Amino acid sequence: MANTTKLNLIFGDVTLGVSGPHFRYIFAYDRGGLESLVRYGKEWLYRTPVPAFWRATTDNDRGNGFSRQSAMWLGADLFTHCTAVAVRVDGQSIPLPIAPENNRYTDHETATTVGITFTYTTPTVPATTVDVTYDVNADGGLTVAVHYHGVAGLPELPALGLRFIMPTPASGFDYQGLSGETYPDRMAGGQPGTYHVAGLPVTPYLVPQECGMHMATDWVTVTRERTLNNADPDHEPFQLTVKRQDAPLAFSCLPYTPSELENATHQEELPTPRRTVLTIYGAVRGVGGIDSWGADVEPQYHIAGDVDHDFHFEIAASVQN
Repeated sequence: MANTTKLNLIFGDVTLGVSGPHFRYIFAYDRGGLESLVRYGKEWLYRTPVPAFWRATTDNDRGNGFSRQSAMWLGADLFTHCTAVAVRVDGQSIPLPIAPENNRYTDHETATTVGITFTYTTPTVPATTVDVTYDVNADGGLTVAVHYHGVAGLPELPALGLRFIMPTPASGFDYQGLSGETYPDRMAGGQPGTYHVAGLPVTPYLVPQECGMHMATDWVTVTRERTLNNADPDHEPFQLTVKRQDAPLAFSCLPYTPSELENATHQEELPTPRRTVLTIYGAVRGVGGIDSWGADVEPQYHIAGDVDHDFHFEIAASVQN
């Protein structure tokens, strides 16, 4: 039997609202991304998701000079901005529905599918762009596609992902993939399985640095128990699941952004955890470790800045994985 469920659309002056049973999404043209992701009455976004280009510097990066060579990607991680938006309704492109174009729509528009693409331009020299496309289906599932445009002259990337900052710290996360912390050149010891991680652990290096990566993942479910809504009467744990599509994904789930880790020279300088930083990665540079005095990461674990990169994943419609 065909699915007759429809999405409800609200064309605001600078936003597109998409809703249905148990979900509500707001895409903001002025903020350049998905501004609100509400599932079963719970908000999952503190800021709009943005392309991630940086992972915090490691001792090995310092030893081989990689951070200096690719430093412009730290600036891109912090200051890349949205420069174009395109909207599709039921597979058809429409003029960007900002005021006054949005006046042609009623307050009871519906659709079966909605797609919206945000194009981000980096402050690198030379500049490049990253397209992030959200496709919403009638049951509230979100498919996310990220396309990085390679440009000659750009240095190698530390990472390429999409970063979601959530309003409160997670109580833990579950995932199906490799055990423990893994990187592209540190996967041999990981055992496939389903794992639970309590809280948001940060590896206690003397000097805070990159940590918490999980490669070859099929899905990850983040559990939170608190919202920022003081009127919220429900204090039961709630979850959000991200699933692989065409290839396994990599992710980290930490209480800090890479720049917060980068800024701390000792563990006690890290701020009090207030958020959950979930980053879904399509590419991650290896961490090396042959020695800490200059040896580079093996060639197959580099990420070229002058070629295109793509990855896809799904933010599942169900409250459970």
